Amino acid sequence: MRKTMIISKILYFITSILAGLYIVTGIYGALSWLTNTHLQIKNTQTIITYPFTEKAFLILDSSNTYLVFCFLIPIFAYGLFFWLLCNVFKVFYQDKLFTSENIVHLRRFYLVNIFLPTVLTIFTSFFMPIDSELFLIVILHLLLGVFIFFMSEIFSQGLTLQNEQDLFI
Repeated sequence: MRKTMIISKILYFITSILAGLYIVTGIYGALSWLTNTHLQIKNTQTIITYPFTEKAFLILDSSNTYLVFCFLIPIFAYGLFFWLLCNVFKVFYQDKLFTSENIVHLRRFYLVNIFLPTVLTIFTSFFMPIDSELFLIVILHLLLGVFIFFMSEIFSQGLTLQNEQDLFI
């Protein structure tokens, strides 16, 4: 169990950093676009530069539809994904695994992974063409959600047994 705790702690910090980077990138891109700062327009592309430089950071199409459906929604959705994933990893380095709080973290993760990618893809399909690769990503999120659902059910059963037996597992 010691190895699991070490690995989950490392993955918790990595996914926390990734969640923060995704969210900060989304906020920076949205603010740059809305305030028209740090932007360079070239042909049909909008280039968002690093702060206080002229070096390209994000290269986007110049349409508002592209900005919303191909940049902002995916970047914030993956920020949410990594934040929820870091909470899943947090579950596995706790001293007591079978707690209501840990089950809530697992439940949030599987619900978001089962429903959000499908809903966002359907919503986006009304405004943008959907690539076939996106369907593979949606299926992977569904499988990940189902796997964590099973894990959540195991944790629920463990919590029930723990409460019945008054044991610490």
